[in-house]
Amino acid sequence: MALVILRCVFVLVAAGIGFQVIQSEDLSREAAYIPWAVVGGLLLLSAAVIFVDVLVGRKRLDTITAVYFGLLIGLLMTYVLKLALSPVLPDAKTLQAQWIPMVLGMVLCYTCISILMQTKDDFRFIIPYVEFAKEIKGLKPYVLDTSVVIDGRIADVIETRVIDNQLIMPQFVIAELQGIADSSDRLKRGRGRRGLDILNRLRGDPKVDLVVYDRELPQFAGQPVDQKLVLLAKHLEGKVVTNDYNLNKVAKLHDVGVINLNDLANSLKPVFLPGEMVEVRIVKMGEEAGQGVGYLEDGTMVVIEGGREHVNQDVLANVTSVLQTSAGRMVFGRFEQPLSEANLESSSEQSRPSVESF
Repeated sequence: MALVILRCVFVLVAAGIGFQVIQSEDLSREAAYIPWAVVGGLLLLSAAVIFVDVLVGRKRLDTITAVYFGLLIGLLMTYVLKLALSPVLPDAKTLQAQWIPMVLGMVLCYTCISILMQTKDDFRFIIPYVEFAKEIKGLKPYVLDTSVVIDGRIADVIETRVIDNQLIMPQFVIAELQGIADSSDRLKRGRGRRGLDILNRLRGDPKVDLVVYDRELPQFAGQPVDQKLVLLAKHLEGKVVTNDYNLNKVAKLHDVGVINLNDLANSLKPVFLPGEMVEVRIVKMGEEAGQGVGYLEDGTMVVIEGGREHVNQDVLANVTSVLQTSAGRMVFGRFEQPLSEANLESSSEQSRPSVESF
């Protein structure tokens, strides 16, 4: 409603300026159509401005700010250079004295706007003891790794609205995803396309603040993708979101925060304590003698001593220990008995009459 009122006032102001021009220039003596042409032209100009404003739906504050400051700095530099070059410039009455400052101002304004737009992420307007910086959503931006995008779980986590931070998608990661999607290997090609689909899914969510970072920092020269991710996160004072165990270690060496989705998933898995009983289906033999390996519904691997002879059977195992790492969680247990026998004993105990019933 406020925008509608503003646009109506803008049209009225344009009409008022048109009538003011007619009176100041005394156009009433001219042909009858000239005053109406002036007013109509200003009204059409105001309508065109409103149309462009409506057409460009989403405005980026950092881009608009870069244009404003670029114009101000460019005009200020033009004025200063005009004063400095006034002794060598032609006479003020000549045509050259008029177009030289105009050309100079055009070049300087364009240069200043271009520089600020290319460095808007690093731009800081500083007054002594006061810094006006771009305030980003959340505490720190999260820089997404290739592995976490291909994995796809990051989209599900973000859609829960647990994470409210700004997401940074580097251009070199998108290029790596595109290279994987164009691979001749069918498996790699499918993973790359899934990663691009996940990015489009995040991009299409209006509540997700996803920014594509397309700048190349000087320290990126000759560095692999993992190293670029760490350097970018350090430059933005953010965190790396990854599933890569090695990247996790490298980021910690550079004192950069890391969010490992495997650690996040493991923290949400049920906790098993030694002595508890767990039901699992043994699907294969283990590496050590007598071991059997099974998996829980959440993907947790269970290594069972004495379970080799019960492959493809549901068994009851006694938990002995739990190994927790960034790569995942492993549960170690000891075979107790087949699950069918345990259920049979349980049913027989329930059906056996007690002494108190006699």
